[in-house]
Amino acid sequence: MDNNSQHKSATKWRGIFPIVVTPFTPGYELDESSLRRVVRFCLEAGARGLVGPANASEFSTLSDDERRRWIEIVVSEAGGRAPVLASVTCGHALPAVALSQHAQRVGASGVMSMPPHVLHPDAEGCYRYYAALDAALDIPIMIQNYPGPIGTPMSAELMARMCRSLSHVNYIKEETTPSPRMLSQTMAAAGNACQGVFGGQAGQYVLDEYRRGAVGNMPACPTTDLLQSVWKRLEVGDEFGARGVFNRILPLINYERLHGVALYKEMLYRRGVIACQAMRIPGQELDEQDRVELEAILVDIEPLYQV
Repeated sequence: MDNNSQHKSATKWRGIFPIVVTPFTPGYELDESSLRRVVRFCLEAGARGLVGPANASEFSTLSDDERRRWIEIVVSEAGGRAPVLASVTCGHALPAVALSQHAQRVGASGVMSMPPHVLHPDAEGCYRYYAALDAALDIPIMIQNYPGPIGTPMSAELMARMCRSLSHVNYIKEETTPSPRMLSQTMAAAGNACQGVFGGQAGQYVLDEYRRGAVGNMPACPTTDLLQSVWKRLEVGDEFGARGVFNRILPLINYERLHGVALYKEMLYRRGVIACQAMRIPGQELDEQDRVELEAILVDIEPLYQV
């Protein structure tokens, strides 16, 4: 076994790795106390890892200092109970490397990144971006393959090339459409050079993805315990039971996909995790009828809560 293969066998991640939401105060400042509660909630809900600040964390609205502080808080509060993957997507490799090295210094277990989300480089530009991260780090790197306009979709062949030739590129999060089929293509192309492929998209396709060989899913954190309940049943071969739970929570997943961050924060607020639903993303607030529908959905969902 060569050195690259030895490195890639060192870390095995599997299960539900939620994206940690970023709480704000009513004045839109980072709410550090609520962020710590979100971390504790995720761990108590069965999270096998923690991820962020990513899309569900409103990362594009955070300053560089806030992103560094976010990572410090989450790593500290996790206290080694679960791996923390720092999301380091930036407009250029240089700030991405700096943020990644900070994450490594403060104890993150790995980093995850999309290609530069403003420049949208071509295939070789994407390769050079991840190569810069690879050269700067000693911890695993996860490629996030995400659709536009934020993401820069990459081919299975390109991601497989990076897994084979870059020592620390170990994992992929596949979210391009249709994501279950793309997950299969990526796994086939990368083979053993990739330690595993995670799904996303709020867990909407978790049953299909699991059957195709996904090692986990990265939903937004309010549904951590619900999706972990599905995943646990899949892991013991109880697909019927997993599908029964999934079908119960699917209306909530669909509503989450419709309303995004506003719904994440409403859920966390209702569950007593965050002190305020404030968002920096404009124009997404729930209206009165949205809340009426959410309440109707939750009547059936709340008995499934684990925490």
